[in-house]
Amino acid sequence: MRSIRLLLGNILVRGNRFYSSQRPSEIPVKKKTEVAGNVKQTRTDEPEIPQNPWKSIYTASLQPENGKIYDKKPFRMKCQKGKAYFWCLCGQSKTQPLCDGTHRNPYLNIKFRPIKFTVTEDKEYWLCNCKQTSNRPFCDGTHKREDIQAAVKW
Repeated sequence: MRSIRLLLGNILVRGNRFYSSQRPSEIPVKKKTEVAGNVKQTRTDEPEIPQNPWKSIYTASLQPENGKIYDKKPFRMKCQKGKAYFWCLCGQSKTQPLCDGTHRNPYLNIKFRPIKFTVTEDKEYWLCNCKQTSNRPFCDGTHKREDIQAAVKW
């Protein structure tokens, strides 16, 4: 089956995934400052990496190993305050980044369980798709490592 690529304004459609070329408001913006005639790039407006309030309660969060790398970019998703979500850790789910129960298939022999999480406010969050984050399920920039970038080929 051939992947469909379609460019609509600043949105690229590849298969059933959408990619935007616009910078979301949560991504830090590099601002230029001039010091004694030299232009220096500084990072300001660093977003705070959210924490999972259920991390200490839900034992699946304590799994020592990471799952299979699914993608080398995080997934932006609008989450609602108080709603429970299940983030896929095994990397086998067809509904990434959320779990669809694929890990329950006895023939696949998957030992990873999904991570249950909630958020404290209604907004868009970046969920990890490389499955290597140390702040499950939220992206902490681990996908930028060379070994992860080399692991997934388009």
